[in-house]
Amino acid sequence: MMFKNFKKYFLIFTTLFLLVFVFILVKADWQKTNRIFTFAMLDVGQGDALFIQSPTGTQVLFDGGPPRKISNVLSKVMSPFDKTIDAIIITNPDQDHIGGFIDVLKNYKVGVMFESGTISNSEVYKNLKNEIKNKKIPNILAKKGMRLDLGGNVFIDILFPDRDVSHWATNDGSTVARLTYKNTSIMLTGDAPMEVEKIILEEFSKEELESDILKVGHHGSSGSSSFKFVQMVSPKYSLLSLGKDNRYGHPQKSTLSILSEVGSKILRTDELGTIIMKINGDMIEWKNVR
Repeated sequence: MMFKNFKKYFLIFTTLFLLVFVFILVKADWQKTNRIFTFAMLDVGQGDALFIQSPTGTQVLFDGGPPRKISNVLSKVMSPFDKTIDAIIITNPDQDHIGGFIDVLKNYKVGVMFESGTISNSEVYKNLKNEIKNKKIPNILAKKGMRLDLGGNVFIDILFPDRDVSHWATNDGSTVARLTYKNTSIMLTGDAPMEVEKIILEEFSKEELESDILKVGHHGSSGSSSFKFVQMVSPKYSLLSLGKDNRYGHPQKSTLSILSEVGSKILRTDELGTIIMKINGDMIEWKNVR
């Protein structure tokens, strides 16, 4: 009799568990394919890592931050059951931009990798390239004129490099792109210096550069974000990714002054943690998560 009761309750418990599990999976899948476009600046300390998810569920990581940082913060924007990332994009091969991709490759199935073409001699970069090769992940050079269609009316347009940058300094050859969703646009600058900003200003019109959101170049360094470039972009929001009390003095007061002068609202990971923006048409709603 006891065995029968145990078997009965075990079956009930197992059935309930499976129902709850299925509900969680369905909910996670629904969240991935809801009609809201998500853009997040992940709090990875002194580094860059951006998460992009189109309304159709396509997910892209624009940089991966330094080593051992990204895994914890990805859980703030992705379901724990979701183990695929459609693309990773390297703006430059410095450790503060690519270190976290080693962990990403261990825990997620990655569809494709894009990079600017600048080269690093660091072990982190060599290890990452080896992992990409071993996993047979397509490795594509990002070039001006390339358009990535993420579905749901979301596009990434590569603005730079417009030439071979394999012999350039890592920051100088940074990938610069413009992310658009319907009437909303986001300028992604990597660590691009003012010299690259000048090239972009010469090659694109204000209409092609104007953006609602600016990912501020090089963590707010004084070597990026010239007044002319920021004025041309005219961002409503300026997002800065940096570590608290970092040894580089980022962000520089001169950069913050330029951003304030054009009337842009400044959001910083060292003050707010991860910054998540939900965009639906012309509406931009944001929150911070620590």
